[in-house]
Amino acid sequence: MQVQFREFNPFDVWFWIEFSNVPAPMEKQYVEEVFQSWFYLGKLGGFNAENLQVQEEGLDLSYMEYDTQQADDSMMALMHNMGEFEYQGTWARCWFDLGTSDAIAIDILINSLRQLSQEYVSIERLYIGGENEDWAVEDNDEDRSRFIYDGN
Repeated sequence: MQVQFREFNPFDVWFWIEFSNVPAPMEKQYVEEVFQSWFYLGKLGGFNAENLQVQEEGLDLSYMEYDTQQADDSMMALMHNMGEFEYQGTWARCWFDLGTSDAIAIDILINSLRQLSQEYVSIERLYIGGENEDWAVEDNDEDRSRFIYDGN
């Protein structure tokens, strides 16, 4: 799976996936579940690089003391909105407002999609940001509002 970054605005970003073949319903479900799970973790503040206490501790986690005050003092890093998945031929796309979530979120998504591509769904490319010249993106907020899914 190739990964390419294009123009990137975390508050208004499209993720584009090109499959090897037109995806079957089950393949669409796998991809959508990865993105939805990723979004829910982001909406709950899971991608907060300011509070990676366990990662920073290293390999020996036995009897590690977790500092709740440090966690409370870190800035919130929340994703805000996720659009509905759309499909066109071998392409899929989904819009996000990543809010203040940290870039570690994108690494985790890429790692997850790479494994998904190796095991279940053949993904040729993942484009992060920008536009697909063959598939226009609506450019006004009124059109975009129909995509917004904020978990409510």
